[in-house]
Amino acid sequence: MLIGQPFHGWRVAWAGFWVLFIVYGIQFSYGTFEGAISADKGWSATWLQLAYASYILAYSAASAFTGQLTDRFGPRRVIALGAVLLAAGYLVLSAAGSLAVVFIGLAVIAPLGMSSSWVPANATVVRWFTDRRGLATGIVGSGGSAGGIVAPPIAAWLVSQYGWRTAIAVMAVTGGVLMAATAMVFVRDPESIGQRPDGRTPDPAERPLRRSRVASQPTAFVVDAERTSEPDGENPATAWTAAQAWRNSVFWRIFGMFALTFVVVFVPFAHGVQYARSLGLGPLWSAGVISSIGIGGLVGRIVTGPLSDRIDRRRAVMLALAVETFSFVGIAVSDGLVLLYASSIAFGLSYGGSVAVFPALVADYFGRTNAGAIVGRFFATAGSFAAVGPYVAQLLLGTTGGYGWTFSMAAASNACALGLAFTLPRPVLLPKR
Repeated sequence: MLIGQPFHGWRVAWAGFWVLFIVYGIQFSYGTFEGAISADKGWSATWLQLAYASYILAYSAASAFTGQLTDRFGPRRVIALGAVLLAAGYLVLSAAGSLAVVFIGLAVIAPLGMSSSWVPANATVVRWFTDRRGLATGIVGSGGSAGGIVAPPIAAWLVSQYGWRTAIAVMAVTGGVLMAATAMVFVRDPESIGQRPDGRTPDPAERPLRRSRVASQPTAFVVDAERTSEPDGENPATAWTAAQAWRNSVFWRIFGMFALTFVVVFVPFAHGVQYARSLGLGPLWSAGVISSIGIGGLVGRIVTGPLSDRIDRRRAVMLALAVETFSFVGIAVSDGLVLLYASSIAFGLSYGGSVAVFPALVADYFGRTNAGAIVGRFFATAGSFAAVGPYVAQLLLGTTGGYGWTFSMAAASNACALGLAFTLPRPVLLPKR
């Protein structure tokens, strides 16, 4: 580390926190907007849920490209451009006079901005940390949960005072400006500014760093080309590319785990309020289901990240998936407020914990050199399944008249993900074959 220069990694982690706070705060406010839009325009909830599902699918798929762009150009440009696109998409939604415009804003433009948040932020943070990688990704991930707690009540107040169009526009512009400003804190990796992962002091025996031109960081430093290994023990010659990771069985086992859990992960967010109402709870207590998930998710991210640094990240994921399985069982059999709230908090704890550890787990197996592209591929493939759950739940509701089958199937899906987790090897950098 350069003398007198504080370690920048924690600034990057907290910048990731605020990026996810913004984007997920807006995303989790959609339930508030949807009801107001449907009541005002007379559009069916099924069509609006389809637009939301298309949004999730589109930004998940686009994350494969934003991950690669982050590796190539650095996170600063990618996240700043994403801020502009996210704001533009929601502004189009706020002006929508037809369902076609809703789909253009929500399912075409906004996803391009959303895809420039989770993967770029997490892929950058895992480059800055090795020993404390779980804690760092936990900080980043907790931003999404915090946004889910704070933003929906603000959105509801704005809708009640000014209508859904103004509410969406205000949140879009405010979020876009703050996200673009936060992007300026991001730096590609510690070597770019002469630092080391976790802020450790360089070995005096290492060759000195030399200046070099890096497109996204004009004043950056890079490691001498003659060096054979990075300070954290990762050898550039053995670093995995996304294409190489794609052909490895561990990649596909992790893919299966997260596809099985992601396919149902947004169901409680999209349908939790309606489910609570079907149990006879009032509007305020029903809305509290989402807040319960958010509170649990915030705690889960803060606790599971650093826990994974101590007990083995695979075990941390297994623990989270086990709790998530039982939480869905609890939701499915709930008949009142106490069990539903307890199960919702448990779901938030487990979902928040598994998502926080996910990028760190991937970096443990495949290294940090191409983390953006590799994490992006995971998110684009497994994450795309998240678009399916809320829409299928809506269809099942129309067919069965209740949510029992939906949450029971969600529990079974997570149980299968847990089974796959047991097949993973110990999380260390895998040797390439």
